[in-house]
Amino acid sequence: MTSKEIRQSFKDFFASKEHQIVPSAPMVIKDDPTLMFTNAGMNQFKDIILGNAPVKHPRVADSQKCLRVSGKHNDLEEVGHDTYHHTMFEMLGNWSFGDYFKKEAIAWAWEYLVGVLKLDPDRLYATVFEGNPDENLERDNEAAGYWLQYLPQERIINGNKKDNFWEMGDTGPCGPCSEIHIDIRPAEERAKVDGLLLVNQGHPQVIEIWNLVFMQYNRKADGSLEPLPAKVIDTGMGFERLAMAVQGKTSNYDTDIFQPLITRIGEITGVKYGEDSRKDIAMRVIADHIRTIAFSITDGQLPSNAKAGYVIRRILRRAVRYGYTFLNMHAAFMYKLVTTLIEVMGDAYPELEAEKSLLEKVIKEEENAFLRTLETGIRLLDKEIVEHKRSGRGELEGEIAFQLYDTFGFPLDLTELILREHGMSVDHKGFDAEMQKQKERARNAAAVETGDWVKIRDGEPQFVGYDETECETQVIRYRKVKQKNREFYQVVLSKSPFYAEMGGQVGDSGWLIDENGEKTDIFDTKRENNLPVHLATRLPQQIEGSFLAKIDTAKRTATECNHTATHLMHEALREVLGTHVEQKGSYVSPELLRFDFSHFQKMTPEEIRAVEERVTEKIRNNFSIEEHRHVPIEEAKAAGAMALFGEKYGDHVRTVRFGSSIELCGGTHISATGRIGTFRIVSESAIAAGVRRIEAVTAKGCEDYLYSMEDLLRNVKAALPGNAPEIMVGLRKLLSENEEMRQKIEAFTKERTLQLKSTIIQEKEIVNGITLFKLEGLAVSAEITKDIAFQLRGEFPEKMAFAAVTVDNNKPGLTLMLSDDLVARGLNAGSIVREAARHIEGGGGGQPHFATAGGKNPAGLAKAMETILQKLNQAE
Repeated sequence: MTSKEIRQSFKDFFASKEHQIVPSAPMVIKDDPTLMFTNAGMNQFKDIILGNAPVKHPRVADSQKCLRVSGKHNDLEEVGHDTYHHTMFEMLGNWSFGDYFKKEAIAWAWEYLVGVLKLDPDRLYATVFEGNPDENLERDNEAAGYWLQYLPQERIINGNKKDNFWEMGDTGPCGPCSEIHIDIRPAEERAKVDGLLLVNQGHPQVIEIWNLVFMQYNRKADGSLEPLPAKVIDTGMGFERLAMAVQGKTSNYDTDIFQPLITRIGEITGVKYGEDSRKDIAMRVIADHIRTIAFSITDGQLPSNAKAGYVIRRILRRAVRYGYTFLNMHAAFMYKLVTTLIEVMGDAYPELEAEKSLLEKVIKEEENAFLRTLETGIRLLDKEIVEHKRSGRGELEGEIAFQLYDTFGFPLDLTELILREHGMSVDHKGFDAEMQKQKERARNAAAVETGDWVKIRDGEPQFVGYDETECETQVIRYRKVKQKNREFYQVVLSKSPFYAEMGGQVGDSGWLIDENGEKTDIFDTKRENNLPVHLATRLPQQIEGSFLAKIDTAKRTATECNHTATHLMHEALREVLGTHVEQKGSYVSPELLRFDFSHFQKMTPEEIRAVEERVTEKIRNNFSIEEHRHVPIEEAKAAGAMALFGEKYGDHVRTVRFGSSIELCGGTHISATGRIGTFRIVSESAIAAGVRRIEAVTAKGCEDYLYSMEDLLRNVKAALPGNAPEIMVGLRKLLSENEEMRQKIEAFTKERTLQLKSTIIQEKEIVNGITLFKLEGLAVSAEITKDIAFQLRGEFPEKMAFAAVTVDNNKPGLTLMLSDDLVARGLNAGSIVREAARHIEGGGGGQPHFATAGGKNPAGLAKAMETILQKLNQAE
């Protein structure tokens, strides 16, 4: 069977068992503060499992895109080096929400694997939870009993809590699980060693393919377990591993999922797969990583320097490094794999074809950018190698290796490889220490501690904010949260007008007002696992009473003006630039709107003005809002509603129309466009290849912006020579005079530098066999001092030292330059300057041959020079 046939057979099988087949959720998660990426098939059903969303279908099955590159589920270092780990992979899964349980899950798993896929039953093993006396958990005899109907006793293996007890996190739904393993070794190897001995032992051909999770407990904050009111079946089967087993391969990379990509990599690089193990690893890494990169971008996550975008950028750069180091690819090439990826996976995931142009442009630009950085990093490492050899040091400091890793994307093994070629090594302990510091910083920044929910009453939260700005309400539940250095409460209300942050729109703030008029501030409203939570620094005194929930209407109105203008601008951009424009992200707050969209060149001033004019015209038309709730999504799309790639939409959606602009949107909006008043674009820039960003203001924010521009023009006009009535005439004159003055200053500086250098050379001294050039006590800029230092080093390359103690803008400074032979004798400019800087109450440093320092006490300059001279006199 082909991989496409296997995927479809899974869906068809569970459809025959009355499961609703649902599409894969985006791989990039936008509404869960605990996760950046979907790392398991259950993520899109988390709201249902936690009880925060209703059960639409009691039985569900799908193939889910997943990504595991960080945290507990981190397969990155194994990718490409073994046969079955991946960053992006597909998880085939079936779920039951309060319907069937262990008996059916086990029976159907066996029927599908053996009956449909015709896998050899003698190669299959099952593990069951062995129990845990510390938590009063017995062995899962129920699951073991069902397995006895299909497997002999000896192939039903007990597993420990680590392997066979699944938990969503420190708290929440959990339960025992039963893994299905398969032995795909050749018959002769199986005859020598029983596969029973190799289950869960890391053997590459005796592997887990399916995990059946039986959620039957809820883990509380104190660690105790309580039974779940509705039991859940959650299964996950690695699609790539399954294809390997069905197609009779011993590596996932030998299946038809990866071979077309590996073949294409070979065509591009001229490298034949299977002839060199290091090159094979590189080809496997690239074939794996291109999938992760492409699917992340189609799901709305562009490479960047923050959060999820940083993860994707690092994965892309990791692939580039492998191509550069092992396949001799010094030019962008991975973007050429997009077409092949679409051929392999485009049928199941049509978003790849829809975003093909964007994918190629983004990947190519990221490749080129990193290749430039990679070249820079290699030059810096080469420089360090020269410096270390010159001073007789054979080990590169861990701090420098980590800087190469963190700043330039050098993995430690690449640094080691280059160092070995020069007979050098790296300080592993120092590198590990720096890595641990970074992990601690990240852990501390992200640390969140939540208590158990305290239930006040039954009920489900209801949002009434589309129609009301205040309403009577009660508290359903609350919990305390500790994050970084602050504590606050999350409060769930029975009815609420507060919009919870979603879809780029910030959350509402406001108040809970009790029956006595006492106010509790709500400083933000978030959406956590589809549950709207109101954030407060303290709880109301009468938590069980009734309240008036009231939003800050001024903040809401300003936000609504910006949100509605975003819709109008989206339409205007498509009218001015073309229908290729698609929204790639947005942020809407009371202060401004930010809109990311696909477009492949900088907008001209004329285009920006045209967009502003179209939006302003739509504002003047005063279109009233036409809102439709609970519209079937296909009907909404047929009506022309714009949808955002990567957003998670349900079966029914809300549409918002202003004139001819119609979009799928869950946010709040102004009642009519005329209330926006005014609109201006304040910036337009690139954020990635093929993606632009606009920031704009409306209403009062726009008025303030226009007033500030008027004030600026008025002040510029007043400051121009002769108070020129024509601003541009005055500016051109001022710029011309400034350029003339700059050239005069540059000539004067050059002349002064030459004069100073001439005087310094004439007054040179011989100290301990060293030709010493000194510059003392003059008000000389750091730039001139540095220029003189490097000129002298070039003219006197041996036994030369230049020492300067100067004052620049009333601040004392030290400069020390040494020739290479003095560094080889053991002198180090950095350490000498650091010691001398104590006299001027300052600090500094640099390289062994050149260092500088600044300070606060000019009176210590003489002592600083004495220290430098003492060190030169002590040189051997």
